[in-house]
Amino acid sequence: MKKLLLATAATALTCGAAFADDHAVKIGVLLGFTGPLESLAPPIAGGAEAAIAEVSASGTFMGGKEVMAIRGDSTCVDSAAATAAAERLVTGDGVAGIVGAMCSGATGAVLTGVSMPNGVAQVSPSATSPALSTLEDNGLFFRLAPSDARQGELMADIIMGKGVKSVALTYTNNDYGKGLADSFAAAFEAAGGTVTINAAHEDGKADYSAEVGALASAGGDALVVAGYSDQGGAGVIQGALDSGAFDLFVLPDGMVSDALTEKFGSDLDGSFGQHPASKTDGAGKLEALLADAGIDGASVYAKEGYDSAAVLLLGMHKAGTTDGAAVAAAITEVANAPGEPIGPGELAKALEILSNGGDIDYVGGSDVELVGPGESGGSFREVVIEGGEFKEVGFH
Repeated sequence: MKKLLLATAATALTCGAAFADDHAVKIGVLLGFTGPLESLAPPIAGGAEAAIAEVSASGTFMGGKEVMAIRGDSTCVDSAAATAAAERLVTGDGVAGIVGAMCSGATGAVLTGVSMPNGVAQVSPSATSPALSTLEDNGLFFRLAPSDARQGELMADIIMGKGVKSVALTYTNNDYGKGLADSFAAAFEAAGGTVTINAAHEDGKADYSAEVGALASAGGDALVVAGYSDQGGAGVIQGALDSGAFDLFVLPDGMVSDALTEKFGSDLDGSFGQHPASKTDGAGKLEALLADAGIDGASVYAKEGYDSAAVLLLGMHKAGTTDGAAVAAAITEVANAPGEPIGPGELAKALEILSNGGDIDYVGGSDVELVGPGESGGSFREVVIEGGEFKEVGFH
């Protein structure tokens, strides 16, 4: 499969417009390959590139065109760097669409600074900030991860269900962290819980003793860490464990990573959380498909990576062009009923159905369903740490 990704064309295509027959279609894979979630980026990219390779190998995409992936580093949290990387992908490499960005602030910056001005369709596998729901996007933006407005409500329900009535809350100081923290705090307090403190933390610090001291002074039965597993979130947990301030942690999606359990092991036993995931037959099928390519399909948002690239390319094929507005309209059609359900590994089948004038309903590995303008309904996987490893509890 990796060999398929090496198929290239000599000339870049002009994005946002119809292209010459001898040009390959280029797709930007713009993710945080460096930064606070760098451990999650490779499986997401691998998922996207697997879908791109599958479409290219079909030989039927837009009359037999090859497709190739070009990576860009959004760094996850540096909006200027993300915008510059997206600009290079679009104006330099000539990508026809973007899978990404990864984190919410970078995603919004790329959308407003690059995708909209250039008329490029953009599908994020992982951006979750509620603010993206109302951001002006000219209809060009989609995301396959559900909004944190829903995750915050679910997290409140899970915590209350465990009999935890008071929590301290810390969040990474950006769009993702604040959006999730605000959503959770409102839902938890409405359910009768108490948030003793709602405090931001900055990523990239060597020491979080001051932040932990404030959280400890406020107290609580548990510490909710709406941060990043490779950065400040892990730093806060380290400080809390070292000082004995907290021993029970609530971990939303940015913290559910093997990097966290590899660092802390059984010290986090009993801590729990949730992340977007699906338990459909397609989810298991996609994990197996990606495993065959050496990709960890169980990693957070890896399935959404595959599905993001799939709906983007299927939209292009249905539209018969890379024009962003036309592609966006077609994505809405291919991602929802009515139509023949399409699962992982069935992209060639989907292309054939569309070529013959039929309709498809792309379900993929993450149970794709757009419930609003570019918004994913999605489901969540509840997890708990036992024996130093994340264990599945159930789905919501």
